[in-house]
Amino acid sequence: MTADSAPAEYLAEFVDGPLEGEFDRRALVGDGSEARIGMVAAVDGLESLFWYDRIDEREVAGELRARFRFDPSDSDPVEADEEND
Repeated sequence: MTADSAPAEYLAEFVDGPLEGEFDRRALVGDGSEARIGMVAAVDGLESLFWYDRIDEREVAGELRARFRFDPSDSDPVEADEEND
């Protein structure tokens, strides 16, 4: 790969779910962004695995960007730890 080749990374944007509004710079896979991303994040001090599926990808100012939507069915649950007596 030469310096004139496409960039080796892209910017992932999380549009909903626990990571809503977050961005992550990630390595390109093949010619584009990943179709599915597993992200580990701490919620209320507990690490959880969240799955996100790509919605679309586009080029913005010469940089590849991809938007991802939360998949709650495959992700760890995010629940408030409330006890009812």
